[in-house]
Amino acid sequence: MNDAHRSGCPINLSLEIFGDKWSLLILRDIIFGGRRHFRELLLRSEEGISSNILADRLKMLLEEDMITKADDPSHKQKAIYSLTEKAIEVLPIMAHLAAWGRKWLPVSEDLSIRAQLLEEGGPPLWEKFMAELRVEHLGAPANSSAEPSVRETLQAAYEEVVARQAAERAGA
Repeated sequence: MNDAHRSGCPINLSLEIFGDKWSLLILRDIIFGGRRHFRELLLRSEEGISSNILADRLKMLLEEDMITKADDPSHKQKAIYSLTEKAIEVLPIMAHLAAWGRKWLPVSEDLSIRAQLLEEGGPPLWEKFMAELRVEHLGAPANSSAEPSVRETLQAAYEEVVARQAAERAGA
């Protein structure tokens, strides 16, 4: 066991990475939101992460080999963050966590529709999404398919719920 860790327990070691809400939320925003730049992660955070917390958690995720950081070829002053295989394999955990949250907590329909679709799609959908993330983040060969990506499908469902809710409010 490494002296830097409290114990060799797999739950403890996992919590040393995911024990604060921000680490999982940053991974969520990269995975589901396609956010790859610091500014996107900062300004589009639903929960309002501060810049110093974001910088600290990105540094920790880099040190834990959950993400990589590279210069963005489209902009000299930007860095682009990518998931590693280690982070991509967190997707099923997030799907289970979201399903539990939908069952036991007062979630909103718009922010839980993606979780519902992941729960309904189960492991086959998770595997498809992870394969798409490997293409996007790791440069794996793409599967040519005319159908929308999992992220596009989840986003379309979210936008549909938001539009319906706006129409209901306007009609009320």
